[in-house]
Amino acid sequence: MKYNNIDFNTKTILITGGAGFIGSNLAFYFQENYPQARVLIFDAFRSGEKFSNGNLKSFGHFKNLLGFKGMVISGDINDSEALKSLEENYTFDYIFHQAAISDTTVAEQDLMMKTNVNAYENLLKIAIKHGANMIYASSAATYGDSDRFEVGYEQPNNAYGFSKVMMDNITYDYLKKGVYIHIVGLKYFNVYGQREFFKNSTASMVVQFGHQILAGKTPKLFEGSDKILRDFIYIEDVIQANIKSCDPKKSGVYNVGTGKARSFEDMVTILQKELDIDKGKEYIPNPFIGAYQFFTEANIESTKAMLGYVPRFSFEEGIKAYIPEIKRLFEVEVK
Repeated sequence: MKYNNIDFNTKTILITGGAGFIGSNLAFYFQENYPQARVLIFDAFRSGEKFSNGNLKSFGHFKNLLGFKGMVISGDINDSEALKSLEENYTFDYIFHQAAISDTTVAEQDLMMKTNVNAYENLLKIAIKHGANMIYASSAATYGDSDRFEVGYEQPNNAYGFSKVMMDNITYDYLKKGVYIHIVGLKYFNVYGQREFFKNSTASMVVQFGHQILAGKTPKLFEGSDKILRDFIYIEDVIQANIKSCDPKKSGVYNVGTGKARSFEDMVTILQKELDIDKGKEYIPNPFIGAYQFFTEANIESTKAMLGYVPRFSFEEGIKAYIPEIKRLFEVEVK
């Protein structure tokens, strides 16, 4: 489905983090809808390197790009020579900056700031030099302890959320200078859908609970899960928001969610219904009380007004659309 009237067939597009969850979905959106577009993916890809928390430093995976017909460059956005090569050898029309350290439990604050904040400004300078519109991934993690999920009310409670606030601040600073390109930051809420599996333990609980159910296990929920609510958004609506950001009414930072909070209890109930497997639910004590958000819900009024974005998938519809892929992954990757 095409989300705006731009003919991307004549455009050159850079997707950083293009072997990751959202980046790879963007790559296939262009390939399927604009087969003549020149799409370049820049991604660090995964190695054996891990953070101190034991999680991989990169979740980029070649399997997310099976069938991709564009160009792929393996590189680190912290590598100034690699960025210089991109700047000198290509002229981009659009940059979709999805690359980041997105693990909220990473303790290496120095690397978090270098990767998420400094590299973003370096890429933004390339965008300005090329006259390329910049669309980048911000995050609902910027809201942290806030009880108002609206731009301007951020209260990050971890280094990741703070780094995304700093990215947004860079955006505001450049917009004040009067740059002639569009710059749009998208605060993603809880995204789920195809090509997230290789995020491992940081993949959404939709796919993780789905695989528990398919394995014949009873899903384990925290006590009070009917009152732990999130704004869960299906990947197709995130792609919609990115594409509509290419020609916004106004540059800025916008929430990307459904505007409707749903519970983890709902999630498991919907999965059990769609998979036609119901072994009940098991409830365990929540060890994160006091350090855990119990509610998020995006205010998307400005997103609707300035981007023309309207979420298409309810939680039920998103999970139903995702079920065939959850089953395929279970057969191919999990069993």
